[in-house]
Amino acid sequence: MKIKRLLRISRPRFWIYEIGPYIVGVVAAAGFAIEPWLLLPTLFFLLFFTYPANIYIYGINDIFDYETDKLNPKKVQYESLVMPDEWPKLWRNIILFCLPFLVYGFFVLEIEALIAFLAFFFFAGFYSAPPIRAKARPFLDSIFSAGHYIATAIFSYLMISNFLNQQVSWINLSICTIAGMCWAIAMHAYSAVPDIKADKDAQLETIATKLGKNKTIILCALLYALSGILALQFLGIISIILSAVYVVFMLKSIKTTEEQLFKIYTYFPRINSLSGMIIFFTVLFR
Repeated sequence: MKIKRLLRISRPRFWIYEIGPYIVGVVAAAGFAIEPWLLLPTLFFLLFFTYPANIYIYGINDIFDYETDKLNPKKVQYESLVMPDEWPKLWRNIILFCLPFLVYGFFVLEIEALIAFLAFFFFAGFYSAPPIRAKARPFLDSIFSAGHYIATAIFSYLMISNFLNQQVSWINLSICTIAGMCWAIAMHAYSAVPDIKADKDAQLETIATKLGKNKTIILCALLYALSGILALQFLGIISIILSAVYVVFMLKSIKTTEEQLFKIYTYFPRINSLSGMIIFFTVLFR
């Protein structure tokens, strides 16, 4: 399997969804300190959340979603349909790029950070893979999808806090986790809306097929609003402004056609990247 093909499967435009939470977690623990960024584990795991983490997420997704994906024009035109004869080489690539980081993690991480790192693998893998295959279980699909993004941020925060011997406020971390989960669940649920027809054709149940287009979008709007409220004490008015922007996008999406909705969906990597950058600087200068 060619490098260009593997890169496409790993969805480079979505790498920021893992890199972003990782960086925010580091900054939340380290602030303006430069030294934590120069530590080998910090740089090594930053590398992990580029290609390795994403070939794990999307490679497993494409393998176990083949029966659904072949019915979905989005997978062929906008993403990448992975054929069964490519699966063995893809599995080898996933193992080759992920195993060294797992082994390294067992040697250098404290137990809390290690559990968060393993949680990433659990949520990201079993979102698509049996026996759980959360993506085929309405509501659990959004929880598992959100889980691996939030696990990434928690992992980097705990890792750096341990390296700096900082005491962790588990209450504040719990509030941030709930806020982040609300945000990421909304992001996932919204991304499932353009796939409603294809998922129904493949008899795959998701949160979007269960609730329908409008109810799913309204749920997303409520979750974005709740996330902004919960994050208010940590991000200030920025959290309300950002959540309000997403709520407006959600409400505008209700009256769109399927084609228009998908067009909005294609903008979200850029919108989320901008939001992540704003959150990064807000956390840095708080």
